[in-house]
Amino acid sequence: MREYLLTLCVTAAVTYLLTGPVRKFAIAAGAMPEIRARDVHREPTPRLGGIAMFGGLCAGLLVAAHLTNLKSVYEISNEPRALLSGAGLIWLLGVLDDKWGVDALVKLGGQMIAAGVMVLQGLTILWIPVPGVGTVSLTPMQGTLLTVALVVITINAVNFVDGLDGLASGMVCIAATAFFMYAYRMWFGYGVEAAAPATLFAVILMGMCLGFLPHNMHPARIFMGDSGSMLIGLVMAAGAISITGQVDPDLLNSSAGSERAAVHAMVPVYIPLLLPLTVIAVPVADLVLAIVRRTWNGQSPFAADRGHLHHRLLEIGHSHSRAVLIMYFWSALIAFGAVAYSVNSASVWVVLAIAALSGVGLVLLLLPRFTPHAPRWAESLFPPRYRRGRRRGAHAANQAPGGDPEAGPEAVADGGEEREPVPSGFHGATAVGDRSRLPQRRKISTHR
Repeated sequence: MREYLLTLCVTAAVTYLLTGPVRKFAIAAGAMPEIRARDVHREPTPRLGGIAMFGGLCAGLLVAAHLTNLKSVYEISNEPRALLSGAGLIWLLGVLDDKWGVDALVKLGGQMIAAGVMVLQGLTILWIPVPGVGTVSLTPMQGTLLTVALVVITINAVNFVDGLDGLASGMVCIAATAFFMYAYRMWFGYGVEAAAPATLFAVILMGMCLGFLPHNMHPARIFMGDSGSMLIGLVMAAGAISITGQVDPDLLNSSAGSERAAVHAMVPVYIPLLLPLTVIAVPVADLVLAIVRRTWNGQSPFAADRGHLHHRLLEIGHSHSRAVLIMYFWSALIAFGAVAYSVNSASVWVVLAIAALSGVGLVLLLLPRFTPHAPRWAESLFPPRYRRGRRRGAHAANQAPGGDPEAGPEAVADGGEEREPVPSGFHGATAVGDRSRLPQRRKISTHR
C-alpha cells in the first residue's frame, strides 16, 4: 500500500506542478476558444490541461517501474506499455483538437485507433464470465470489437460530462477511488495477480485527477480540454478491460473455496463489465440521453447542445458549485455502492443504505423546486436568501451602489426565484459569478 501511496503522490504532484506552466503555454499558444452558446463560463479560459495530466501519467508509470513490488507488474504483463501507447495517441489527438479543432468523425476514428493499438499489445478482453454458464471465451475478432466499443463509450462518456468546472475530473477521481478499492481487494484479498495492472492504473488515474482539480475548481483557471477528458476516459477503460476481461474466474473459485462463494463475493466479475460501467454510470447515462435527444430532434449525435445533466441542474436553480457537488454525490453513491455490494452481496443493509442515500440525493436534487424559509425568530442565524422578508430587498441592495455585501450574486443565485434575468442562451448559468455589471459599478464609484 505504501508504494501505491507514493505513486499516487508523485502523479498528483507532477500534474499539479505542470498545470501552471501549461496554462501559460496555452495562453501564449492561443488555445483559448471564444465563448460558445452552450458554455457556462463567461470569460475565455485556456485549455490544454491534458498536457499536465499526461505528464502525471508518465511520471506515475515511471516511478512504479522502479518500486520493489510494483515493478513486477511490468514483468508479468505488457499492459502498462499498452496503456502508455494508447494514451499517447489519444492525448496527441486531443491536443490537436484543443488548439485547432478536429472533426467529430476524425476523433471517433482516432479513438478506435488508440483502442486498436492497446489490443495489439495485449490489453484486450479474452473471455467473459457469465452466471450459470461459466467462462465464455471470445474469438480475437469478438474480443477486439468489444474492447474497442468499451474504450470509445468510456472516452465519450467522460468527454460529454466535462461541462462544468471540476466536474469531469472530480467524478473520474471518485470512480477511480472505488475502482482501486475493488481491484486492490482482488489482488491482495484473492491473490489474483492479473488484477495488478488495473490496480496500478486506478491509483495513477486518481493522482492525475487530484493534481488537476485545484486548478480546475470553480472558477476554473484552466480546462483539461479534450486532451484531458479523452485521456482519463481511456485510462479508466484500460483498467476496466484489464480487470474484467483478463482475470480468470477459476482463480476466484479456488481462492474463495467454491464457485458459489466466489459468485457471492465477486458479483461484478460474473456480470461482464458491470462494475466499470457503474463507476461511470452518470457520464454514460448522460451520453445515452444526449444521443437519444439529438437523434430525436433530427440532429447529429455529435452536435453540441445545452441539454446535459449538469445544464439541467443549473436550469432548475442550482448554483454552479452545488450542481457539481450533486453530480459528485450520485457518482460516489453508484460507484461505492457497487463496491459494497461486491463485498457483501447477501447483506440487506447494503441495499437499504443505498436506497436511503438515493432518497437523500433526490431531495437535494429537487431542493430548488421548493422555497425554504427560516422561522422568524431564527432569521438572523441564516443567510439572507432564507429570510422571508429580505430576499427581494437583498437583491435590490446587491444591485444598488453600497448595497449589503452579504447579498452577493452567489446568495441571490442560490435563492432561486430572485435571480436576475439572463439571456435565453445562458439561462441558469450566468447568475453565479456574473461580472457584466462590474464596469458600471466602477463608473459609479469614480463619478462619486
